[in-house]
Amino acid sequence: MNNNKFMNVLEKILLPVADKLNNNRYLTALRDGFMLALPLIIFGSIFVVIANFPFLDRLLSEEAYAAYQNALGPASAATLSIMGLFVIIGIGYNLTRQYKLQGIYGGVVALAAFLILTPQVLEGISGVIPTSSLGAEGLFLGIFTAFISAELYRYFVQKNWTIKMPPGVPDAVSRSFSALIPIAMTLTIFLAVRIIFSYTPFETVQNFIYTVIQQPLTVLGSGLPATIVAVIMIQLFWFFGLHGQIIVNSVFDPVWYALNDQNLQAFQAGIELPNVITKQFIDTFLVGMGGSGMTLAVVILLFLIGRSRQIKELGKLGGPPGIFNVNEPIIFGLPIIMNPLVLIPWVLAPVVVTIITYFAMSTGIVPKPAGIIVPWTTPIGLNGFLATGNAWQGAVLQIVNLLVVMGIWWPFLKILDKNYYENEKKASKQK
Repeated sequence: MNNNKFMNVLEKILLPVADKLNNNRYLTALRDGFMLALPLIIFGSIFVVIANFPFLDRLLSEEAYAAYQNALGPASAATLSIMGLFVIIGIGYNLTRQYKLQGIYGGVVALAAFLILTPQVLEGISGVIPTSSLGAEGLFLGIFTAFISAELYRYFVQKNWTIKMPPGVPDAVSRSFSALIPIAMTLTIFLAVRIIFSYTPFETVQNFIYTVIQQPLTVLGSGLPATIVAVIMIQLFWFFGLHGQIIVNSVFDPVWYALNDQNLQAFQAGIELPNVITKQFIDTFLVGMGGSGMTLAVVILLFLIGRSRQIKELGKLGGPPGIFNVNEPIIFGLPIIMNPLVLIPWVLAPVVVTIITYFAMSTGIVPKPAGIIVPWTTPIGLNGFLATGNAWQGAVLQIVNLLVVMGIWWPFLKILDKNYYENEKKASKQK
């Protein structure tokens, strides 16, 4: 009865919030914008790893090693360093598509609006855009710009402030002219905003956004308490059958990516990494251990303690995909969703691992994440090694965390397995 009451309270509080977040067009556009950029980010990250293989600086001469890094440098410079541009295009495209309009125009108008607001001076030289403004540092401005520009473009189109071409004109030409006035008016508004801010103490919109909004949020998001709250919310949303990572990451990804980029720049410069909490802290040391909730530990326990047929078969089914961090068979087959017997380990284990990982890295026992985006399907051990800049301690920490998760889950899975086993015995006797 107590379990039912507790479940009902959680449902009443969480489900309405999760439903609104999941169906919010802006969060959906934000999520899909990052998905557009993800292949490019991973490509750049792979070459960061290749360019910084361990011991290469000792095997090669100083000149050869510098030439090697310079040859591979453009791969990350053209992707990771300007990731904000891809995210902006993706947000503008997806938000415009939600209004049943031409998504490509929403994407390009968002990009153009962002470039209008971006400072175009570097060390006194005009006409030059610093790449830092196009990456994580400019990401918050890019997100807001993409939302506003897409909404303005949509507003002007739906007001029919468009040029109508006569019949017989090719579709491509007709679409271009119909988008001309909405795009021109949208970009004019952003130009006016740039001019207005040039007379303020901030000088640029980017400085304003970074000082007033991004810096405080980044400080908050880089702390352990906020990260624990995010992790708990991810697990609770999943428990109710909602994709917790998509919902929570839509809010936290801009912060985590910004922190990630700071570490990447420090790693490439060979200086101390500033942040423990980054995108790869979450993706590698929590998700990268079998999927959300680190269910690779659960898969191993299914083989070790399973007596019931359901548990044994589930272990066989969930094992291969679990190695590559795909855990839907476990989430839906155990099940984890709406199962009060596993709620405590499902929420507790990621929180404990978050705390262990944070203190291991903040004390220097394990190197901090180097800012390298490791593909999410990379198996445990290898992804920890790569994410920490090719450090073996990252892989060892994952193994330690895996054992901790197994210890937390053990008694609860024993109870669940016993329950399934007894039910199967009763069912077989009834036959």
